[in-house]
Amino acid sequence: MQAVFLRLLRRGSDVEAMENEESYLRRAAVNAALDVIRSRQSERAVELTEISAGAAPESSRELRQALARALAQLKPRPAEIFTLRFLEGFSNPEIARMLKISQVLVAVLVHRTRQQLRKQLGAYLGDRP
Repeated sequence: MQAVFLRLLRRGSDVEAMENEESYLRRAAVNAALDVIRSRQSERAVELTEISAGAAPESSRELRQALARALAQLKPRPAEIFTLRFLEGFSNPEIARMLKISQVLVAVLVHRTRQQLRKQLGAYLGDRP
């Protein structure tokens, strides 16, 4: 990171455009950390098709029914966002634009909803109480 900054310093004109080098470096470090966190989160995600692929047709149907019941217990906004994200395949920025809310709120609601559903569907996902 410092090497990149030093190259910018040598150019001169690029650094003059940058008003606060410390803020720039801090933001770059935060963005790099967020990229690492996002990549780790996507590796941990398990698709529902992966869970039900190895299961018997009977238990696959039970899982879908349990998911439907769990989604029905959610408040409307979290259920809508979860459905758009994981069942319809929209990204968080797309959902934020559609619903005219912030991306941060979308991410928070997705995270909380996933935690709630994981608790409710723990028996189907092989989680221990």
